[in-house]
Amino acid sequence: MRDTARPATGAGDDSDDFQAFVIGRWARLLRTAYLLTGEQHAAEDLVQGCLERTFVAWRKVSEARDPDAYVRRIMVNTHARRYRRGLKEYLSRGDGSGLGRELPESGDRIAQAVDRRDLFAALAQLPVRQREAVVLRYWEDLSETQTAAAMGCSVGTVKSNAARGITRLRSAIGLTHPGAGTTHSLHEGRTS
Repeated sequence: MRDTARPATGAGDDSDDFQAFVIGRWARLLRTAYLLTGEQHAAEDLVQGCLERTFVAWRKVSEARDPDAYVRRIMVNTHARRYRRGLKEYLSRGDGSGLGRELPESGDRIAQAVDRRDLFAALAQLPVRQREAVVLRYWEDLSETQTAAAMGCSVGTVKSNAARGITRLRSAIGLTHPGAGTTHSLHEGRTS
């Protein structure tokens, strides 16, 4: 009798590992995709496309030193290709409602600093590279080096795009007024 529970090649192990990876990362990937796209359905499509590419290269991804970084890079590249044309028009209708059901993580300084709807609307107005730099640096809390790797650019490009993006966000959502008590929340103390 032959045991049909698991293939002899170990392919089932890969499938199980991939499934565990997806289950463990789905919420975070969806949140990042939403911040990149500005729309819930587009975010779901982006994550799905990213995971399809990840599954095809799963053996390589799972053996990578940092699988999360590998998948972030796939997501950023997929997003850049998919949403390059007409992005501003597409994002201008985003209202932040896609993440309205999500409770902020404890210590989520962005959620504490401003109303999410205003932040998402302002984020949607940033140019693509600035939005990517801000989302990866300050929402995903990646270092400049990790962000540069995910975006496929230099650390200097990350620094300039993140600084410009933060400046535009501050002016768009009124974080430059000291009386508001929130001027330090988006960009203080960030160095690496």
